[in-house]
Amino acid sequence: MLDIRLIRDNPDKIKAELAKVSFPPQEVDRLLAADERRRKLQHELDELRARRTRESRELGRMEPAERESRRAQMRALGEQIAEGERELTRAEAEFNRLMLLVPNLPRPWVPAGEGESANSVVRREGEPKQFDFTPLPHWELGEKLGIIDFERGVKLAGSRFYFLVGMGARLERALIAMMLDLKREQGYLELAPPLMVNTETVTGTAHLPKFADTMYRDIEEDYWFVPTAEVPLTNFYAREILDSARLPIYLTAYTPCFRREKMSAGRDVRGIKRGHQFDKVEMVKLVHPETSDAELESLVENACEVCRRLGLAFRVIRMGTGDLGFAAAAKYDVEVWAPGCAEWLEVSSCSNCWDFQARRAQIRFRNEKTGRNEFVHTLNGSGLGLPRTLIAVLENYQQADGSVAIPQALRPYLSGLESISIASR
Repeated sequence: MLDIRLIRDNPDKIKAELAKVSFPPQEVDRLLAADERRRKLQHELDELRARRTRESRELGRMEPAERESRRAQMRALGEQIAEGERELTRAEAEFNRLMLLVPNLPRPWVPAGEGESANSVVRREGEPKQFDFTPLPHWELGEKLGIIDFERGVKLAGSRFYFLVGMGARLERALIAMMLDLKREQGYLELAPPLMVNTETVTGTAHLPKFADTMYRDIEEDYWFVPTAEVPLTNFYAREILDSARLPIYLTAYTPCFRREKMSAGRDVRGIKRGHQFDKVEMVKLVHPETSDAELESLVENACEVCRRLGLAFRVIRMGTGDLGFAAAAKYDVEVWAPGCAEWLEVSSCSNCWDFQARRAQIRFRNEKTGRNEFVHTLNGSGLGLPRTLIAVLENYQQADGSVAIPQALRPYLSGLESISIASR
């Protein structure tokens, strides 16, 4: 969340910046009105409590007759204070509700524009593979090889579910293992986090309350299935004060992820590009504020290295303000070319959330220069996301005979196997 003092002191500037991410200025006015109300109620309540303290001291010095009369006044004052506390509680709840709905401010260098209009390709590596035959999309290729079973996935769970079978399952597992080993090389500490977390945890990364309708929940136990490992990884140090010498902290994890694909109804209905459950290797950084912009660039590089090792053509997109999302102050997408689908597939979104998540999750560090406890900056990105990386491997490495060559980087994880065919599935 943002610092309310920043909004109070610069309301017009904040409105202008938030307008870049399509946040209405009248919502800022509502927030400031709620802030003023709760501060006014707090001041009134403090005065009533101070009055009660003064009059309680005077009570012992009064004559009995006068004391009884004053006690009646004190009881009325106590009821007034109790009502004031209830009113303040309601006002604070409304203020907190509105604060949690305010998105992050974009960094000054993020290009402004609505929707995808300000997005731009900042670099490309590798050339899309050329074939002397018509490459198949992964849904045809996977079924021909017997490594993806859509029909039984739908039978068991419904639309947007599928089985990876035999070499399909092994190939995805190899991708995950390769990515985690690379993350270790890049300095990330691997965690195996819970796949269900509580409301406070999901609120800490700003997935709540904004995205409540895109997540799965066990209401009775107050558990949310993780939409991404970003949630438990970022919150690993929630409500802690870190020694500045420990920064930067790099964390990684493989997890299944669970999302209700409500925003993509009717899109990408074929294949495994979008699903309610998918696998991902996540990267999270907790860093000193002075280094966070540079850390974003290195985070993108960490994601790109996976593409290089897999021999996939990729491009990096700088996202404009209209496509930043809720928590990001700056973001890059990494996309790989999928020749069967004939499209660029996003396999990583790398975001710098500045102190937005850390303020919500209360993750601070002791700044040796200032002697104060300050909020860390948090960053996150996929390193990479599946199944889109799996799609790209299958479609780029398919052969004219219907088999799929296995990238060199994955062969050590597959007992040296060089290709996938119907016979090897």
